Amino acid sequence: MPRGFGLVIGAQFTSALADNALLIVAIALLVQQGFAPWWAPLLKFGFMAAYVLLAPWVGPLADAFAKGRVMAAMNLVKMGGLVLAALGLHPVAALAVVGLGAAAYAPAKYGLITELAEPAALVKANGWIEISVVSAALLGAVLGGALVSPVWLASSFAEMGDALDLPADKLTGSLLALLVIYALSSVLNAGIPDSGQRQRSAAHDPAALLREFRSANRRLWQDAEGGLSLAATTLFWGVGATLQFAVLRWAGEALRLPLSQAAYLQAAVAVGVIAGAAAAGRWLALHQARHGLWAGLALGLLMPVVTQIDQVPTAAITLALVGAVGGAMVVPLNALLQHRGAVLLSAGRSVAVQGFNENLSVLLMLAAYAGCEAAGVPIAATLTGLGLAMSAAIAALMLRSRRAFRSPAPSDAARSR
Repeated sequence: MPRGFGLVIGAQFTSALADNALLIVAIALLVQQGFAPWWAPLLKFGFMAAYVLLAPWVGPLADAFAKGRVMAAMNLVKMGGLVLAALGLHPVAALAVVGLGAAAYAPAKYGLITELAEPAALVKANGWIEISVVSAALLGAVLGGALVSPVWLASSFAEMGDALDLPADKLTGSLLALLVIYALSSVLNAGIPDSGQRQRSAAHDPAALLREFRSANRRLWQDAEGGLSLAATTLFWGVGATLQFAVLRWAGEALRLPLSQAAYLQAAVAVGVIAGAAAAGRWLALHQARHGLWAGLALGLLMPVVTQIDQVPTAAITLALVGAVGGAMVVPLNALLQHRGAVLLSAGRSVAVQGFNENLSVLLMLAAYAGCEAAGVPIAATLTGLGLAMSAAIAALMLRSRRAFRSPAPSDAARSR
């Protein structure tokens, strides 16, 4: 791995750790303030909205400056969102502020990988990043569960937060703990060596940047490998975000687990993703990335199986398997997408395009899930429908892949002409 990659991993891990723990704490804030259950997926909706709305501008921002410094600054924005939550801002609005920082953090993070790692090492580097992302999701779910548990709320640190007499009440100490983690991530980000690569946009006004972004988005979709991998990862992240909330509700209804313990089943999914990501990084090369579609097919078919389980140990094992096939799917396809994006566009711009599409999928699927919640659709029916729809979409992508790659794709030089 290239010089400074360990700092990238450490900074990414700590920031994502706080992001994932914050989601659990924010759900507890909603419960504390008496909001209906269908508000919970809107937390993620608020968090991801900036990824879509700011996508045309965050890519050029990440390309124009040292990416480690951009990441450090964006963690300060996230910290501002926590402060606003503690001061009584609606949890969804507070998560939207945190999302502003996360939206610019993502293209800087993934763009930095492309700048530091050679193409031959890109799958392995991407595997390590995804392992850090999912490890943070695993421990973030555990940390979030701990920060809303009765043991934590009775601790001296939590009571110290209560002494500040802020509207967040018992959860003020939880928000302060997350503030410390974001601050640590900022320190690590500041130490990441500058790759020296800059690509300032020729356009400066917002309208011109928007036109530039639309052109980049169209170019990546029209590329055979780029379009295939973008479609697959867009589907994966939309389903994954929805599954995050569906598992919490399913665990509460089918397994009778409180929020602090249901969050640990999210950790089981994360353990599986780590194993699947590590296996993909070890055994799949960049030219084999399309094999990840088979894992996506298995992921969709496993989701209806989950709904038939009523024992916690069996649920944990099955959810870990769901995570494993998810990790095996997303790592190689994500690496292929990053490679094609860097070839066709630039590091920051390609990740911004990727983020726009993937997070638009997240918003649409979360809105649909919130609608199912508000309409009282049984969680088993929601999970089954989501899984079968994903399997059908992946099967369609596999068919498209076979047709598209029967004949050699045009070279980049020919494509540019």
